[in-house]
Amino acid sequence: MQEQDYNRVLKTAGLKVTLPRIKVLQVLHGSDKKHLSAEEIYKALLEAEEDVGLATVYRVLTQLENAKLIERHNFDGGYAVFEINKKGHHDHIVCLKCGHVTEFYDETIEQQQEYLAKHHGFRLIHHTHAIYGECMDTNCKYQVKS
Repeated sequence: MQEQDYNRVLKTAGLKVTLPRIKVLQVLHGSDKKHLSAEEIYKALLEAEEDVGLATVYRVLTQLENAKLIERHNFDGGYAVFEINKKGHHDHIVCLKCGHVTEFYDETIEQQQEYLAKHHGFRLIHHTHAIYGECMDTNCKYQVKS
């Protein structure tokens, strides 16, 4: 995505175009890892020699989330991760060893959740679905090296 595209996205969302907002969006768009914590975004900005403080990153993430440009997920582990809002529903599989998050969509699961809601007298409005496990890749590129 080009810088003028970020300008348009921010303006369309009703946000003023600022360098920190553009930089955070660039990190989220450009990362191989699609679910990043605020600290990971901050670290990426430091590595790119951007002069943005951690408090600014947190503030920008809140603003982007409120504008529905990004989504926040609070998976087990006690910290939030952020991803670009793709405007389409998906669920997540989270590795408890390395923290990697894989997105998936399964029509059968979606239909079953809708059925269960109706069966129990509910109209399904929104749901989140996260599966927790451990990746089986012994050479996992996301594993934190000690």
